[in-house]
Amino acid sequence: MRITIVTDSTAYLPEGFAQRHSITVVPLHVAVDGSGRLDGVDFGPAELAAALGEHRRVTTSRPTPGELASVYRSLLSSGTDAIVSLHISRDLSGTWEAARLAAEEVDPAAIRVVDSRSTGMGLGFAVLSACAAVERGESLDEVFAAAAGVQTRMFFCVETLDFLRRGGRIGTAAALVGTALAVKPLLHMDDGRIVPLEKVRTMGRAVGRLVDLAVAAAGTGPVGLAVHHLAAPDRAAELATRLDERLPGSSGCLISEVGAVIGAHTGPGVLGVVVLPGGLTTPH
Repeated sequence: MRITIVTDSTAYLPEGFAQRHSITVVPLHVAVDGSGRLDGVDFGPAELAAALGEHRRVTTSRPTPGELASVYRSLLSSGTDAIVSLHISRDLSGTWEAARLAAEEVDPAAIRVVDSRSTGMGLGFAVLSACAAVERGESLDEVFAAAAGVQTRMFFCVETLDFLRRGGRIGTAAALVGTALAVKPLLHMDDGRIVPLEKVRTMGRAVGRLVDLAVAAAGTGPVGLAVHHLAAPDRAAELATRLDERLPGSSGCLISEVGAVIGAHTGPGVLGVVVLPGGLTTPH
């Protein structure tokens, strides 16, 4: 059975990985002052940082069920027997629901849809797990289980909560809005939702807390690690170096810049870490 993995543009996979493993990446939609773009296709981190720096209005939206159905039909008509489609948390985006509707329309017996309950490499690690299961020759149900069973921890800090507040992505984190400008909020993913964790006074202290939180979440064995940022490459490199020093079970920390869909809701300067306790046997 030929199984194809589908995901969306919020996974932030290692560069070239999707092409090498024939992963289909469906872009989410971005609008800049009402002008439509596609996340990761014609609008990336550099364009986003520039738009936000110019105080332009950036909004995002899911792919439509019709767009996903078209992708599924194309794959199934060109040699794919089954599809595992993995997406950003349903509490952050309507993408999972669009995928579910598309799968029901096209062929529910041949398509499994996974809610990663995360985003970024929280989703990306689930994609890697699914790919590894495909390369081991596992069945559709086994590939689905490999993807759905991945549980990561994600911690991140932002320069300001304004972007999350405007996008309606913070819920209870709204309680932190209006605190002193010097305070840097730390947040985390909790069952698919963005939830406030604590506050620190400086970004330097925030980096230290991200390291401590990641080390506590990782445990003592193997661990998968990824660092995300927007327009903060030096800070991201520092965080990755400190994580590698503290976590000898890591096989190396992936660093990637977030795209428009996540970055538009966090703003420039966001810094985050994704932890996969136990690590992951990934395809090559």
